[in-house]
Amino acid sequence: MKAEIDAVTDDGAGGGTPPARKSEFFKRLFSTKLDKSTRRARLIAWAFMLIYCAIAGKLIYFGLLPTSPQGSYRGVSETIAAARPDILDRNGEILATDIKVTSVFADPRQIIDRDEAVDQLTSVLTDLDPRELREKLGWHRGFVWIKRAITPQQRQEIYHLGLPGVGFMQENKRVYPNGPLAAQVLGYANIDGVGISGLEKYIDEQGLSALNIAGFKVTRDDLKPVVTSLDLRATYALRDELVKGIAKFKAKAGAAAILNVDTGEVVAMASIPDFNPNEPAEALDPNRINRMTVGVYEMGSTFKALTIAMALDAGKVTLNSRLDARQSLRYGHFTIHDFHATHRILTVPEVFVHSSNIGTAKMALMVGVDGHQAFLRKMGQLTRLRTELPESAAPLVPKHWGELNTMTIAFGQGLNVAPLQALMGVGALVNGGFMIKPTFLKRSREDAMKLAPRVIKPLTSEEICYLMRINAEIGSAKKANIKGYFVGGKTGTADKIIHGRYSKDKVFTTFMAVVPADKPKYLYLTLLDEPQGLPETYGYHTAAWNAGVITGKIIVRTAPLFNIAPQPGLPPEPFPLLAKIGYTAANMPATSGGE
Repeated sequence: MKAEIDAVTDDGAGGGTPPARKSEFFKRLFSTKLDKSTRRARLIAWAFMLIYCAIAGKLIYFGLLPTSPQGSYRGVSETIAAARPDILDRNGEILATDIKVTSVFADPRQIIDRDEAVDQLTSVLTDLDPRELREKLGWHRGFVWIKRAITPQQRQEIYHLGLPGVGFMQENKRVYPNGPLAAQVLGYANIDGVGISGLEKYIDEQGLSALNIAGFKVTRDDLKPVVTSLDLRATYALRDELVKGIAKFKAKAGAAAILNVDTGEVVAMASIPDFNPNEPAEALDPNRINRMTVGVYEMGSTFKALTIAMALDAGKVTLNSRLDARQSLRYGHFTIHDFHATHRILTVPEVFVHSSNIGTAKMALMVGVDGHQAFLRKMGQLTRLRTELPESAAPLVPKHWGELNTMTIAFGQGLNVAPLQALMGVGALVNGGFMIKPTFLKRSREDAMKLAPRVIKPLTSEEICYLMRINAEIGSAKKANIKGYFVGGKTGTADKIIHGRYSKDKVFTTFMAVVPADKPKYLYLTLLDEPQGLPETYGYHTAAWNAGVITGKIIVRTAPLFNIAPQPGLPPEPFPLLAKIGYTAANMPATSGGE
């Protein structure tokens, strides 16, 4: 019995493998016989082949998908990679440029847990709406934007989230380093790099958008910078004085510009309130329009320069002519009177200096309705002014133009024009008589003169310069008569039309100044919408007390930037053509003390 039990135990009670069998198994496994090793090699080779076939099949599957995260990324990258040229001021200072920013996108098909992705992304991008993001990530498409132009810190935080289906892309972003300076001239480009207004839109219209649509990929280095006519320094000074003036005189709005009368270049411009093109939503406010080109207004007595030039050039009057302003001028049920009536006979210079509505209307009637219309059309006042800025407004011209219209338009009421349009007209009066269309791009005198027809005689031009000069010496433009710069000027105050009727207490004031009056180079224009009278202005809210004051301060700050140095005395013979015809009074100070 014991022997039997021992035999059972030796056989491996509990089902164990006998030591002899284990040894035999390992010998066979590591055997080096040729037939057995060949079978193992074939087995291993087939196993690897199956693995590689599975990998290759998967790669082919991904390659045949209609869209993929990488494919979507590439398509959008090509769409947004188009750059825009730098915009520079006339001295090479950057006004607008591109920078590289990072944007975050997602392929909703690769998002594993949409709710988790929304929670984590909104924890970093706190300004995102979770509901909108969840909806985006539920779309059945290969590419959706999560947020454009994120900060480097936000990129790092999102990267460390490790979310599948979320990626980053570098794209161009348009920036305006000077904020609101020249905003209405530059306009702005949207987040997709498309010019929406101003010079930005003009650049697209010159062929940039066509290149992008055609699929040509361009970089900033491929594009020549756009050099504007603007002087950044002068624009800053002009805007600064305009903002302070609007606040001081409690006006609703205002605008100002400086025109080079020899080239037609607009060297500075501002319209307040303006906007920051880095925050383009501000530009949608209708109160932030460019009042120099989009607004149309009755320009008041600044228009008298055009009327008197018309009469002088037509030979209807001379500087020695006299006009009777003793009585108001009646036409049917309408009566025209002077704001500061002299009740006497006036010479042409006195009509200008005293800003006589009566005298100016009589001169317009001497030329006649047809002649008046023809002259204003020649001066560019009856058609829309077209410049590089796409935004412009057509003048409001009377449908039925009769003698009464000629009389009122003569002194700046009854015809609404864009202020830049009026600036262009007066510029032609003082630059020797050439109509030079304004431009916002840098150009030379030679290029400007290629398309500059003569509109008045040289003598007429000098006569207007003389009239503007004596008005600065002894007339309404005295507050802009900055010592040493031989300034000439003209004020304009127009009653605003409210609900179809002229208001008795709301005005629109304008002021034009030429520097220097003997050899005009720059023409200044300042306008204010509803300025208020102050104790220091004795309650007056007319142009001489507000727009004229602002223009004087702008001249002081900008003339040195244009290399116009103040002169210690008066020019020896400022108006030589008038001296030749015997009008010697033009070359003598209008007051005994001179300046």
